[in-house]
Amino acid sequence: MNPLRRYEKIMETLLAAREVTVAELTEALGVTGKTIREDLAKLEEKGLLARVHGGAVLAQPNQLGILSPKREEAPNAAERREIAASAAALVEPNEVIALDGGRTTLEMARQLADQPLTVVTNDLLIIAELSRRERIRLVVPGGYQSRNVLIGAEAEAYIRKLNITKAFLSATGVHAEYGFTIYSGESVGIKRAWLETAKASYVTADHHKFGQGALFTFARLDEVAAIITDSGMPSGTAELFRQGGARVIIQGSGSDEL
Repeated sequence: MNPLRRYEKIMETLLAAREVTVAELTEALGVTGKTIREDLAKLEEKGLLARVHGGAVLAQPNQLGILSPKREEAPNAAERREIAASAAALVEPNEVIALDGGRTTLEMARQLADQPLTVVTNDLLIIAELSRRERIRLVVPGGYQSRNVLIGAEAEAYIRKLNITKAFLSATGVHAEYGFTIYSGESVGIKRAWLETAKASYVTADHHKFGQGALFTFARLDEVAAIITDSGMPSGTAELFRQGGARVIIQGSGSDEL
C-alpha cells in the first residue's frame, strides 16, 4: 500500500474513532510499527493529527466539521444554514442542479422550495430528504456506497452525460495554495465530474474551513464560479482568497465584493 493510501486510511480511522493506536494501525494496514509512526509524524506535520503515547488523536476537536453528525451539528449549524440560504437563492425553477455529498448541501436541500426542478445527487441523506418533494425530480447516479455517498467510475460516467446547470460542491478545506481539498481520494473523481459537467460550479464552505488543507486537492480556486460562505468570514481572509483568483459570496453582505 502506497503512503498516500495509508494516510487516507489512517485519517478515515481517526474520523470514525477520534483516536487510534499504532498497534491497531499496524494490524489494519499490514505494515510495521516503524512505518506507522513515520506516517503519523508526516500527518502531524500537516496539522491533521496529534501524536500521543502509543497512537494519535485528531488535531482539533471538531476537525473542520467532519466528525459524526451528532457531535458536530451544534458548532457550525448556524453557518451552514446561512450558506444554504445563499446557495438555494441561486437556484431557478426548471434548472438541473447537482448537490454533492455534505452537511451544507444537505441543509441546502432542506431549504429548496418544492418547485419544478431536477436535482442530481449522490448523497443518501439528500436523497431521503428530497424524495418527499412532489415537484422535484430526483436523479441518482450509480456507483458503490462509501459512508453516506455513492461514488465510483459508473457514477462519474453517468454524471458526465447530463446537462447540469449548476453544481454545489462541498470541501473539507479551502486553501490559498492547495485549493479545495478533501480527505478521501475516492471522492476526487466524482467531484471532478460535477465540476467539469456543470455550466457553473459553486463550493459551499463555512469560514472555519478557509486556510485549512486536507490530503487531496480536487480543484483550484479559480475553477469554480464562486465560494459561498457565511457572515463570519473575516474581510482580510476574504481579500487573500480574492487575490488568489476566487470569487467569494458572503451571506448577508449584499455583495460578493471582498
